[in-house]
Amino acid sequence: MNTLQAIILAIVEGLTEYLPISSTAHMGFTAALMGMPESEFLKMFQVSIQFGAILSIVVLYWKKFFDFKNFNFNFYIKLACAVIPALILGKLFDDKIEAVLGNQIAISGMLVFGGVILLFVDKWFKHPRIDNEKEISIKTAVTIGFWQCLAMMPGTSRSAASIIGGMTQGLTRKAAAEFSFFLAVPTMLAVTVYSVFVKTWGEETANPMKGYEMIIQDQEHITLFILGNVIAFIVALVAVKTFISVLTKYGFKFWGWYRIIIGIILLIYFGNTPAPKAKTEENNIETTMIQHK
Repeated sequence: MNTLQAIILAIVEGLTEYLPISSTAHMGFTAALMGMPESEFLKMFQVSIQFGAILSIVVLYWKKFFDFKNFNFNFYIKLACAVIPALILGKLFDDKIEAVLGNQIAISGMLVFGGVILLFVDKWFKHPRIDNEKEISIKTAVTIGFWQCLAMMPGTSRSAASIIGGMTQGLTRKAAAEFSFFLAVPTMLAVTVYSVFVKTWGEETANPMKGYEMIIQDQEHITLFILGNVIAFIVALVAVKTFISVLTKYGFKFWGWYRIIIGIILLIYFGNTPAPKAKTEENNIETTMIQHK
């Protein structure tokens, strides 16, 4: 991975992480279109730069997270309860999720399927009754947390799954989107920490490594890791504000048609293009992955 490729992947992550279009799918497609071979560092990089996107939410909604004068203990309880399903199921299905990440045909198909669903979401949930996070009960938060787990299939979109989950519970589009953003912080932080400090990448190779070992392996990896997170952070700041405005005014149809069109184009492209070969051990370990988005 060179610097330009890392910058492009970080821009894609920042743009798509909180949109209902699957950041995992878009980073995978982008890497494939750039001809990047699958490697352990690439997989880990795609997960680790989510940390920058996480920080964008903390900064944009800092009063929600750090207003200790009007401390809302229930807010943290709801997030903690809602993230539990993803933590448990994510650990159980980690290997199966990773196995699908290189299957661009399957992920493209999920983009199309999810796009069709988004075309009808606004018609299905016409009478929301909850317009504020404070009105969300712990039970509702946990239910949304289970909906979020649908995004374990790459191409589904963590954002889309959790927002739709919120709307099934009576949340307005804006309230569902914002709670999806809040829930992303503990969810993606857990995934990032696991991928960088706990998970062993390349277990079937002669040189398995933890994520942080690959990062500090050389100065170039350190630079790419820092650069990727900074760019993802900046781009996500803009993307979140824009998304809330567009979603509130126009709903999900735009994103549904976008997914369908892009998914069909990619199905045709990858259906006629051989996948890039993975790097051999001699060429060094480099990377994959995630989730929900």
